[in-house]
Amino acid sequence: MEKIDHKKIFKDFYQPKASTVSIVEIPAFNYLMIDGQGDPNHSIDYQHAVEALFSLSYTLKFMIKKSDIAIDYSVMPLEGLWWADDMANFSVDDKANWKWTMMIMQPDLINKKLVDSAIKSLEKKKDLPALNKIRFETYKEGLCAQTLHMRIFRGRPNSCQSTCSDRRTGKINRQTPRNLFIRYSESSTRKMENGYSTTYV
Repeated sequence: MEKIDHKKIFKDFYQPKASTVSIVEIPAFNYLMIDGQGDPNHSIDYQHAVEALFSLSYTLKFMIKKSDIAIDYSVMPLEGLWWADDMANFSVDDKANWKWTMMIMQPDLINKKLVDSAIKSLEKKKDLPALNKIRFETYKEGLCAQTLHMRIFRGRPNSCQSTCSDRRTGKINRQTPRNLFIRYSESSTRKMENGYSTTYV
C-alpha cells in the first residue's frame, strides 16, 4: 500500500526552521474549515471545532485507505487563522474577542462528494456538535513571513511580533495571523495548551 506524508512533501511549509523568519509563497490547498469566536483555551465551541475537524479528517483518511485507491496518507496538523474586528486591538490579553478559523489541509484525493459521504457516516457514529459547521474549501495563503515558534501554546505566540515586523519591512500584505500546530498530546487536541506552532503572518 502506498503511503504519503504531505508534511514531508510540503516541508517548506510544515517543517520550517526554528528561530528564523523566512518568506514563503503558500499555494492553494483544500481544507476542512470551521469559523468561531472566543478564547481557544476556554471556549467550548473551539473544543467542539477541533474535535469535529480531526474526526472528519480521520474518517476521510480511512475511507481512502479502505477504498480501491488504497492509499495511506497522514492526517495533517491543525491550522488556525486568528483576527479581531479591529486588528489594532488584537491582543493576547483579550482572547475572548478573538475570531478564528480552524482548518486541516486535505490531500487532492479528497473532494466535496467524499466529504459529504464521510459526514453522513460520522453522524451515525459520534455526537459532534460542530460537525455540521464544517465546510470544504480551497484557500490560498499566498506570500507570507514564517517562523517556527517552540513553546507551550497559550494563544498567539510572541514570535509573531518579529514576523509582523518582518512583514511590514517586506511589505507583505498579510493581516491575519495564522498558526500551524505541529505536535500534539491527547489533551492538547482538546485544550490546545501543548505543542509547537508555526506562525504565518
